Amino acid sequence: MKPDTLEEIVLNLAKSESEGTFYEFKVDYHEPEKIGEYISALSNSALLADEQYGYLIYGIQDKTHEIVGTKFNPKTEKGKGNEDLEPWLRRLLTPRIGFEIIDLQINGKKIVVFQIPAAKYQPTSFKSTRYVRINSYNKPIDEYPDLEKKLWKELDKRRFESEIAFENISKEEIDDHIFTDEIFKYLKEKVPDTSDGKISRLIEEGFIVRTGKTFSLTNLGAILFAKKLDRYPHISRKKLRIISYNSPDRIYAKDEWEFNEGYAVTLVKAMERLKNELPSNEIIKDVIRKEVMMYPEIAIREFLANALIHQDFWISGTSPVVEIFPKRMEITNPGCLLVSLDRLINCTPRSRNETLARMMRRMGFCEERGSGIDRAINEIELYQLPAPEFKEDEDSFHVIMYSYRSLGEMDMNDKIRACYQHCCLCYVKKEYMTNTSLRNRLGIDDKNYPIASKILKKTLEKNLIKIYNNDGSNNSAKYRKYIPYWD
Repeated sequence: MKPDTLEEIVLNLAKSESEGTFYEFKVDYHEPEKIGEYISALSNSALLADEQYGYLIYGIQDKTHEIVGTKFNPKTEKGKGNEDLEPWLRRLLTPRIGFEIIDLQINGKKIVVFQIPAAKYQPTSFKSTRYVRINSYNKPIDEYPDLEKKLWKELDKRRFESEIAFENISKEEIDDHIFTDEIFKYLKEKVPDTSDGKISRLIEEGFIVRTGKTFSLTNLGAILFAKKLDRYPHISRKKLRIISYNSPDRIYAKDEWEFNEGYAVTLVKAMERLKNELPSNEIIKDVIRKEVMMYPEIAIREFLANALIHQDFWISGTSPVVEIFPKRMEITNPGCLLVSLDRLINCTPRSRNETLARMMRRMGFCEERGSGIDRAINEIELYQLPAPEFKEDEDSFHVIMYSYRSLGEMDMNDKIRACYQHCCLCYVKKEYMTNTSLRNRLGIDDKNYPIASKILKKTLEKNLIKIYNNDGSNNSAKYRKYIPYWD
């Protein structure tokens, strides 16, 4: 937002007779906890007020609305534990909404504005509590069940999948917009004999809606089955891209591909492209020599499907990207995680696009709830590749898969990550990680068990795993059993 546009908004809000539910005036800094509560409350209340943003504005008297300026500088303030205020706030907000802190000069006075996006796919919480504005106070929304119900109802209305991608489509034009036959193929249904029967099923599944005498294509229909995504401006930038590089950095790009069809078609084409572009390794299994992709196809497919499904479609100007480097592959999608990085394995899944996720599961593009990541990591272990790395920043999530490296080529962080993920995977299988299982995972000879013991010790020191000793079995270092820290 341009500063002069925001200035106009601030001046208009200051002219109001009282503070509204989606904005708050303050003069100077107060407790960081209170700022977090305000961000949660104003985000949720902005949605209820049908506003795009909520505003926490410093430099205006809350009673008189007089513009007096502020000495508050959020860039230099601290949260709890001496952490800088802004990252402290972002870390404790769920989901990690992209609020902005903007400095203005109005009538020669310094004004600081927290511009807070309205809640989109779930209520915004601070330190696991969801707040809402009641008069001029921030209150936990669970104290007001009718208001909480209304908030969820509004969230349902604004789900990305149900928004309209294109309006005023005649019955005859539907097939020009989406691959209708592909829909029935993936639903494993026979194509209805009549056009009215076909349209009825498309409406039932939420791909189109009837609008008077014509029809409208929903985002769900477009993002999954569009023939040309660039026909729909607000989702045209969500096309999957694959980029191949000659170097380990992003300086020398070799090739780039962009997929203009909906994801149901794109996923199949992208997997074929990756098979052609990725190097292969020769393995011998059951006395048969064969070529396999450098990375397990199952792992690539699951990570890629997750990137498409769980992205934040409300973030503009960015799309899912697959980047191929000589010794690694990165898959990036817009939007931060809804769970912590270290709970991706065996975690109760949460999706910001549940309708899309459910449809992709029904059509067989990804595994059932929560099992896809587990299955991908299991395949990586079978290939004895380095453990994948998961990273996130403010508005994106990254999966990094590494090509084969010997144990000696891995650093201790690689080994600790592999140990933790192996422990989680054992837990999923109702088993325990042991020195023996870790040796098998990392390809360590039995006689070198002290190497595995060292890795286990380092992982224990990182508080990622803990010793299981409730069964009275031999608890010597060689025979210990281990479970994830969160059990």
